[in-house]
Amino acid sequence: MDWKAAISAAGDRISGHVQRTPVMESATLWDAPVALKLEQLQHTGSFKARGAFNTLLSQQVPEAGVVAASGGNHGAAVAFAARALGYPAQIFVPAMAGPSKIALIERTGAALTVVEGEYANALEAAREHEARTGAMQVHAYDAEGTVAGQGTCTAEWEAQGLQADTVLIAVGGGGLIAGALGWLQGARKVVAVEPETACALNAALEAGTPVDVEVSGVAANALGARRIGSICLELAQAHLGDSTLVTDEAITEAQVALWQAHRLLVEPAGACALAALRSGAYVPAPGERVAVLVCGGNIAPDPFIRDTR
Repeated sequence: MDWKAAISAAGDRISGHVQRTPVMESATLWDAPVALKLEQLQHTGSFKARGAFNTLLSQQVPEAGVVAASGGNHGAAVAFAARALGYPAQIFVPAMAGPSKIALIERTGAALTVVEGEYANALEAAREHEARTGAMQVHAYDAEGTVAGQGTCTAEWEAQGLQADTVLIAVGGGGLIAGALGWLQGARKVVAVEPETACALNAALEAGTPVDVEVSGVAANALGARRIGSICLELAQAHLGDSTLVTDEAITEAQVALWQAHRLLVEPAGACALAALRSGAYVPAPGERVAVLVCGGNIAPDPFIRDTR
């Protein structure tokens, strides 16, 4: 797979459909300047719109429309992209997605089914819907169209003048970091950051193959894939610089730091990569320039919407 070419093509394809999200440098989040890519300002509050639009624009969508399983962010992105392009969408999410993300999907007008359990249970339901109706499955992370779309985030960041030796990226199922690895291919060090209680990539790297892990913790509704995607693992085995784990306490502390320093309101997954730097889970070498991808902003509960359910 020529990932550079696929990501470049995806960037051309989705131009005009997604936001070119801003970047900034912070001198207060750590003891050296840190570059930030603010992807929580993307449509529906996460990078996921990139993969969703790339998939729908690069494939023939059947009359039955599209179906997706999600912890919340991917479902919202697929629903948003489907509505923008005129396709019906059926989204399955686990109850653990929470009322804020469920309400976000509902606002797109997509058909929504909430299932008990975790993301894996929602994926099983989505596959049953696909088989029954002929709808096109838009996988959250382990599909070439999804990965190429997510890779446009890193390509865009470089075009915006990224000056960094190392990029820290949070990992759930692996679509975002796979896209970064496919684009960079060792040109910069990429560090995978996962919660201790949802660490599918770390476990797969140790085992040499994707394995099931238990999932829990504050970031589980965004980073709670039970098994890492095969595309991500292959790219990680070839190009990943480091893999580290962070505690829920470190993630929450990083959320607070982003708000207090820059009034950036992000969900736990969005603060996960920064948590590695602030907690010391990842320690840069002297003079190492570090960048952090802030990947999601759909906090729960939504501070401006009163949940009446």
